Amino acid sequence: MSRVEQGDTTADGATASDAATTSDAATASHAVAGAGGAGGAGRAPTLLWTFGLFRSELVTTFRRWRTLALLAVLAAVPILVGIAVKIETGDGSSMGGGPGGGGGGGEGPAFIAQITNNGLFLVFTALAATLPFFLPMAVGVVAGDAIAGEAGGGTLRYLMVAPAGRTRLLLTKYASVMTFCLVATLVVAASALAVGALLFPLGEVTTISGTRISFGEGLFRALLIALAVAASLIGIAALGLFVSTLTNSGIAAMATTVGLLITVQILDQIPQLDALHPYFFSHYWLSFADLMREPVYWDELQRNLGLQALYAAVFGSAAWARFTSRDITT
Repeated sequence: MSRVEQGDTTADGATASDAATTSDAATASHAVAGAGGAGGAGRAPTLLWTFGLFRSELVTTFRRWRTLALLAVLAAVPILVGIAVKIETGDGSSMGGGPGGGGGGGEGPAFIAQITNNGLFLVFTALAATLPFFLPMAVGVVAGDAIAGEAGGGTLRYLMVAPAGRTRLLLTKYASVMTFCLVATLVVAASALAVGALLFPLGEVTTISGTRISFGEGLFRALLIALAVAASLIGIAALGLFVSTLTNSGIAAMATTVGLLITVQILDQIPQLDALHPYFFSHYWLSFADLMREPVYWDELQRNLGLQALYAAVFGSAAWARFTSRDITT
């Protein structure tokens, strides 16, 4: 009689456990589906549902302390540069630096010589200072954690329960990473503009070509430069997303992406690999300086955008192939 009672108790416990597990899964599924305000297990996701999923991804990304810390570090770079220039030129001397050269050749830092004359040049200098490492590192961290972080945290399978589909989910993840690229770039630009306005005079802008343009047009070109810098991060974002699909460890994916970034940067500086330099995603990053010419030189800007699009197509396709065929158990 005791064995029967024990068997009944065990059966009841198993049933309760299964019910609890099913309830948790259903709750997670409804939470994801509820982000779009529509959709169900038997319905195809609508455009509104997709927007809700994208909004949920953005909220999740920008609520993380890691993301906020990265943005804080990026915002601090223009402050440090501005203070350093102000201290250096406090006795009335000027910063060194020659005229800008061709796009992609490191002419961005030459903007530092103009900061004391016009605080708007701090925007260009800050973007040139953060683009080689700080900005792509931040993007690599966010992109590397996009899929691997969900898998490591055990939430990826719950996202699969919702009627998103793997392709739609992957595109949403990439869109959120690209949004971070834009936000991070604008944070640097806005911080630099604020510091430049506080510490230095503002006025007409002298272009690399030696012509003068109005402050309003200079602001417009600063916005174009910020957009060009954000577009330069498309390739590293796709690479990081692909790496993120290869592992369940967010830390490993982030470290691998940043490691690849550093490796490519080193290879791009080796003269013996000159034939390969135009194919490295970082080679044309500083071509944004050509937007400060009169007239604007578009050649290397177009090469940069084309190269970033190529990297996005190649590694985006590789990420899709891996993610859609992956056995997701976590």
